[in-house]
Amino acid sequence: MLTIVFDLDGTLVDTAPDLIGTLSVILTQHRLPAVPFVTHYAAHIADRSRAYPHVESALDRLAQAGYRLAVCTNKLEWLSRSLLDSLHLAGRFAAICGQDTFGVQKPDPEFFRQTVRRAGGDPERAIMVGDSATDIRTARAASAPVVAVDFGYTDVPVATLKPDQVISSFAALPQAVADLGRAKNVVDDQAFIGHKS
Repeated sequence: MLTIVFDLDGTLVDTAPDLIGTLSVILTQHRLPAVPFVTHYAAHIADRSRAYPHVESALDRLAQAGYRLAVCTNKLEWLSRSLLDSLHLAGRFAAICGQDTFGVQKPDPEFFRQTVRRAGGDPERAIMVGDSATDIRTARAASAPVVAVDFGYTDVPVATLKPDQVISSFAALPQAVADLGRAKNVVDDQAFIGHKS
């Protein structure tokens, strides 16, 4: 079974509005007693953050096709779980791992590998989905294929970072995963055929 490992911020969820909102609060209160960034952010983690369009349907299609799903993010694990819980997405993942889960961060490939293992998968049968150079470097270091979204938080066009596939919508993700899996001989063609729309 193939494991699909997702980055969180800028990949699954547009979290910039709440991160910027928290920063604005901190900056406007600089003359008052300090409000810890993480405390304020945790309390407002999903005020305006939203999953990108088609995320839920793509995750459902991948799960129905038999793929195992996991999150590998440099955000703290408890914040990641809180965000995904607030957006009713957490239950779709076999593992949600943050920078504090194993004591390593992306682009260290061991973070990716341990996330896959925690999800019950085999790191040799896994694909990364992300939005940044860090995600692509992580996948490359782990010898894993990588799908990049072109709507995330990167300061250069993601295609210039040479991921294996680039998608502009999560609606395209199930097919991209199936194509990569077949190309790398890590997925059974029949696993996905019945789930195409």
